Formats: sequence, C-alpha cells, structure tokens
Amino acid sequence: MTSPVLGVCYYPEHWPEAWWAKDAARMADVGIVYVRIGEFAWSKLEPTPGDLQFDWLVRAMDVLGQHGLKVIVGTPTATPPRWMLDRHPDMLAYDELGHPRGFGSRRHYCFSHEGYRQESARITRLLADRVGQHPALAGWQTDNEYGCHATTVSYSPAARLGFQRWLKDRYGTIAALNEAWGAVFWSMEYTRFEQIDLPNLTVTEAAPAARLDFRRFSSDQIVAYNRIQSDILRAARPDLPVIHNFMGRFTDFDHYAVGRDLDVASWDSYPIGHLAVSTASAETKDRYLRQGDLDSQGLQHDIYRAVGPKGRWWVMEQQPGPVNWARYNPDPLPGMARLWAWEAFAHGAEVVSYFRWRQAPFAQEQMHAGLLRPDSEPAPGYFEAEQVAAELKALGFGGVFAKARVGIVYDYESEWAWEVQPQAAGFTHHDQVRAAYGPLRKRGIDVDMLPPDTADLSGYDLVIIPALFTWSEALKSAVADFRGHLLIGPRTGSKTANFAIPGGLGPDLPRNVLDLKVTRVDASRPTDQVAVVGGGSVSLWRERVETRGETKLRDTEGFPVLVAQGKLNYLAACGDAVLMQRIIDGLLADAGLTPLDLPEDVRARVHGQWRVYFNYGLEARRLTPAADERGYALGGAEIPAAGVTVARLATGG
Repeated sequence: MTSPVLGVCYYPEHWPEAWWAKDAARMADVGIVYVRIGEFAWSKLEPTPGDLQFDWLVRAMDVLGQHGLKVIVGTPTATPPRWMLDRHPDMLAYDELGHPRGFGSRRHYCFSHEGYRQESARITRLLADRVGQHPALAGWQTDNEYGCHATTVSYSPAARLGFQRWLKDRYGTIAALNEAWGAVFWSMEYTRFEQIDLPNLTVTEAAPAARLDFRRFSSDQIVAYNRIQSDILRAARPDLPVIHNFMGRFTDFDHYAVGRDLDVASWDSYPIGHLAVSTASAETKDRYLRQGDLDSQGLQHDIYRAVGPKGRWWVMEQQPGPVNWARYNPDPLPGMARLWAWEAFAHGAEVVSYFRWRQAPFAQEQMHAGLLRPDSEPAPGYFEAEQVAAELKALGFGGVFAKARVGIVYDYESEWAWEVQPQAAGFTHHDQVRAAYGPLRKRGIDVDMLPPDTADLSGYDLVIIPALFTWSEALKSAVADFRGHLLIGPRTGSKTANFAIPGGLGPDLPRNVLDLKVTRVDASRPTDQVAVVGGGSVSLWRERVETRGETKLRDTEGFPVLVAQGKLNYLAACGDAVLMQRIIDGLLADAGLTPLDLPEDVRARVHGQWRVYFNYGLEARRLTPAADERGYALGGAEIPAAGVTVARLATGG
C-alpha cells in the first residue's frame, strides 16, 4: 500500500492563466500531490450549445502536470449552464410544495429527467474523449455532492412518471402494490399505476409504505444517474479510479449502492460547519466551537471506508479555515487543519484534499477560506498542510489497514423509515449509531461500519445493530450464526420491508436466538428521563417487552432496559451518555477487549504499525503509553490542544 498524500481543489477558470504556473509550483512546494479541477466549469467548457471550449482545461492540466501534480477531473454536471434550462425547461427539481427550484446557484436538476440524463452522458463522454489520455490525469470525480441542498427528493412531473414506472417494475401488479402499501386503509386502493401521485400535498400523512418506496425510488435515481457517468469514464480509462464526493452526516440516498459503481468513495469534511448545523447540544457546540465534534469525523471516516469498494476512500474536500454556509462560521483553533488531516489518514484515507487553494474574492463562497488568502498570501491552513506533508514523508506513514474487532451496522433505509414515521420526534438511526460509537471511541476501540446486508460477522468480537428498520435475510442469518457478542438496539426489526409490524412483533428474531417481544412503546419527550438502576437514564423511546431472557438492567419503574440471552444483548430504550458508556464498557469486558486509558477530549486510531492520538480539547493532555507501544514517532506524551501524537506499535497493528 502506498503512503497517503495531500491534495487540493483548484479552479483555474477563476484565475488569470498567467497565475497557473506559479500556483502549481507553490502547490508542489507545499507537498500537494493531487489537484481536483473542473467540477463546476460547464459554462466555460460549453458556453453555448455545441461550442466546446476544452483547450483551456487541457492547458491547465499541462501546467499542473509539468509540476509533477496528478489531476482529478470532475464532470461538470452539478452546475448545468443557463442555456440548458432553455433547452429543457422541465428539468428542474420540485420541492415538497410543488414549486420548481430555479436557476441561479447549483444542483438545479431533477435526477429523473431523461433529457438531462442524456445531456450529462453527452458532456461526460466529450470530456473523457478530450482529456482521457492526458498524462497528468489520475482519476475522475462524478458530478459533485449528490443530494446537496435537499435535492435528492424531487416532486417534479418527471419524478412522478419515473416513480410510476419504478413501482410497476417492483410490484408487477397493482394488486400487489395495494397489498404491500396496506391501501385498504382509508380506501387508498388503486386500479392502475397511472393513478399514483407522489406522496406530497396530501391532506394528512400519506401511507408510510408509499413514502418509503418514494425514498427508495429517489435513491435509485441517483444510483442510476451516477452509473451513467461511471460507465462512460471507466470505459474511457479502465486503469483510473472513478470517485464521488459524498457529504458528512448525509443520509438521503443509499451511499452503499452508489459506491458499488465507484472505485473510491470520498467525502467532504467540514467539522466546524457540520457541528454548527447539527442537532448537538448547546454544551457540545460551545465546547468544540473551533474544533468540531470529537467523534463526528471518525464516524464519517469509518462510514465512507465501508462505502468505498475494498475499503478505499478519500477526503475530497477538507476544511482549512472558516466556512461560509453555517449561521455562524468560527475560525478553527490553530492546528485543527493539521489534526483533521491526520485523523483521516489514521482511519485509512488515501488522500486528504483541502478545499480550496485560493479563497475566491467573489460570488457565494467568497467568505470560505482557502490555503491562500484572496491576495494570494498564505492563510494558516497553508502552513498546516505543509507540516502534514512533511510529517507523512518523514514517518513513511501508511501500512496495511487491519479489520477492527468491533462492527456497527449502518443503514440508510433505516434513516428514511424513522423520518417517515418517527413516533418520537427526533428519533433517528444515525443518532442511535452515534450513541454506541462515541463510548467505543472514548475507550480507544477501533470500529468498522457494516452494511445492512452483511452476510458474515465472523472475525468480530462485538457487533452492534442499532435501530435497524428491517432485517435483510443475509444479516438475520449472520446474527444466528455469530459466535461473538451482540448488542441489538431499540426498534430493530420492528417493521417488515413493506413497513408493517411483523406478525411475531419486533425484534422479529427466532426464539432460539432471542426470546423477546416488544409489546408496547412509550415514546415521550427527551426531557422525560427515567433513571436506570445503577446509573444513567433512558428517554425518548422505551419499549415494554415480554422475554424469557435475563434482565441485566432495569429502570426505576421496573421495566427491562437491557436483556441478555447468551452473548446476545437487547437494549429496549434510548440511553443517555452515562448509560451507553456503562453498557459498552460491560460488553468490552465480556468480549475481552482491552480499552485504552485516554485523557478527556483525546481520541486514537490504529493504522498499520502506528497509533495516532488527536486532542480535540482546549488544554494539553498527558497520554498514558499503551502496552503495545514502543515510543513516539511524532509528538510525545504531552499532547497540546489541537495536537497530534503518533506512537509506533510493537506489532504491525
């Protein structure tokens, strides 16, 4: 495996051509290896229909290549030019109120529109033909940030027709659809597929099965759209990776399904911006105002390692300074642009690419920092990127990325299902994953994310399955065969694939695996907390269960909270941080997994022969050397605020 490297996002169309060579030379001096270009440049590549102007792009690639830089070319389909709307006036996505979303920014297209799909294929093919053999070309990026700005779901006429076709393919007969949707309820039965509208603008809520199918359809549209581009690009250069840049904490479509048509998954990492727009507590936002939440980055890294084929993943855009798109946009703590890059590399990233090279002095993102200021002088991130590149080279950091001993099942469809019918406002699959992930990382335990169709859990000592909407047959079989320790979270298996309550009730497992039924649910306010005997509390979601298993934890009202049957544990409520840490610590002990003694605000990750520590706190912390370490290769036991320490392991990791 090659050592990880740095990249940067560059927009040659924004700058005088006379600047390009100096920019490229400075990038190389910093230690940058990859440069992404082109993903928003359609109006410069084709100013009017058929007037192809690719020469400037080739010249930019020439300059970058002459300085030893490798180029990732993005297809420009996230920003169709204004003339495209003249050609296809019905290509716009529609919001839930039935209003078209107009031209004037970006992502102004509906994934279901056949005409725009053809235009996207055309420009992708022309791009591949023109630059596909360029010696500096090192890979492709499809489009940009699918679904950004709430554009996954469209209620357009094109989507309505596409949804009707999708339903006919899925169900075959209208009788089968009526059965699956429970359409007899409220006399919602149909006699033909052409009668079916999109599930918006109804008097009250539409059938949950219909709404979930529409989310599945919308996700499938992105998969199909991406496949058009990836097939063209792969045919043009089968030796080069096809990449897409996903977003953090974004679950509107199935990333695993898109990932199957990629060679590398990447994501765009903006820790401070993501924290600012998150549902994190005011205390967390205050504490990590200039650092970003200390577990969110690791969780996203682990998710995209699971999305990436063969575990390959990048950070395509890394925040280098203040962003422009949150309500407030703090300046990062000095050192964070370095820390975030090191954390990504520790989780297995092949490339961390900073966004962007130079801050733009115009348009929507003019307040978004780059590695250079608008006057071309270095910004703080410039020096931190330079430091990371030098440190990677000096250490020879890299190595084989080993499988973790703990896995967590992460499922996009579960996120949609609990949005469709939350029962308790704010209940999400992602939050339940996060509730288990944080306590593991607090103990220095490495984690793999697992897709919901995982068929083999062997090799893991502990597997956690939180709030899973419905079982795949593969995963249900894997659970029955698993010999390690299991924690199944609340609401798991509580529905069938058609959004109905299973005949045997949730969690819908064979009695020999888990003899337990959820008979009633108490979904109350998050503030209505019930204490658990021995420490911690539960709220938001509490299940009343019938079980022959062992009740290991009860709340103070006498209801089971944690039930065990052999090595399988079932959590029947949403626990607070104290309870979740208590449960995770017990499971780690049961599974024979030795935690690290990490100081407050410090996290760690093993990669090959290295263990990397990151301090998200505002104060210096002192590390306790672990038994498997043989000294520090970078930094030391005293780890400053926003600091990084790299320990060398006695074994290969």
